[in-house]
Amino acid sequence: MNPNKFDEEIALIASRFDDIFWTDILLRSEALPALPASVMLHAGPPLTAVIPAAIRQATLEAILFEGLAEDHEAAAQLLAHGKVTLQPAQDHGVVTPLAQVVSASMPMFATTRHGTTRYAPMVESTPPALRFGKPGAGSRAQLQLLARFGLHVLKPILQARPVALSIPIQDALLGGEECHALTARANVALVAQLNALSLQDRQVILSNPGFVLPLLMAVCALRLEQSGHIVAAGGNGQVFGYRLRESNEWQTITATPPQGTRFSGHENTAALGAIGDSAVIDFCGLGAQALAFVPTLANAWKEFLPADLHAHRVQLLNEHSGMVDLKNILSRDCAPMVNLAILDKAAEAGLIGRGVFTVPPQLFADPQEQLKDVLIN
Repeated sequence: MNPNKFDEEIALIASRFDDIFWTDILLRSEALPALPASVMLHAGPPLTAVIPAAIRQATLEAILFEGLAEDHEAAAQLLAHGKVTLQPAQDHGVVTPLAQVVSASMPMFATTRHGTTRYAPMVESTPPALRFGKPGAGSRAQLQLLARFGLHVLKPILQARPVALSIPIQDALLGGEECHALTARANVALVAQLNALSLQDRQVILSNPGFVLPLLMAVCALRLEQSGHIVAAGGNGQVFGYRLRESNEWQTITATPPQGTRFSGHENTAALGAIGDSAVIDFCGLGAQALAFVPTLANAWKEFLPADLHAHRVQLLNEHSGMVDLKNILSRDCAPMVNLAILDKAAEAGLIGRGVFTVPPQLFADPQEQLKDVLIN
């Protein structure tokens, strides 16, 4: 394909997000007032076994952030005795990255389209951080500062003028970034729309290229909810799964680690299985499904990718919605891919690499009754 054809295709992709806006920053307790403070929200399907170490460590920090315990030992006791519980974030209209858990007092992005809203947490910047399963000593303090920044600086600006999110998506794709593993260009384009921000406040966002990532997750979760057969997708480190419209049940399969680039010294470190709700980005046609527009990542991970990325994209996605299409998966024997960070299984190192998780085709091989309607229609 020639560059002009790519430009046209990218413009079409971005146009599908034209009517989605970043409208607010609010605490989880404000967005979901009926959800008790003792409930923490995690990525992916429900946890069914021992909590992965990365999620457990993030949960203990969240308990301390909420003031439910005075130290890690007391927090661990609350978790062990069921005084604090974990539930899938996507079952509550929230998407959360990697091992991040969302507690009642954490600030969240709100994205809105036609009266429907989806949320994602604001997160600290580079490692160490909660989402990498190895929080640093200052992680809670960073979250407190982030909450103040969101509620006192960003919220008034958004209430005066919601921010369009198709612009960052288009700028990213045109610049060779797929809005998941690479988000710097989307981040810059986001800040460019926040005209009321001071230079100092702009730098808060620009210094963290991943600031925009949870916001993009919420955008994609909203599109899936309103337009997709698959309305939820993600991993919890144990299993990866998806949930269909009109269903409360997740279809799951064992989560294997993403394959890609390991950081120096971690080539042989045991990795956690695929984790994070950011899979909604890839199921929405961005991320790994957009690697045809991202030569840097396509070359770095080529041994783990289809030979013709654009052909794979066309084969997998719905031609009208641009999202992963269940009918295409089942009838064309092609599987979605998800770009993900790689976390160490023991949660001792945190982030150890980045790569792609190819969703095993057998996850979709035994569909629920709802899938029969998809194939018929």
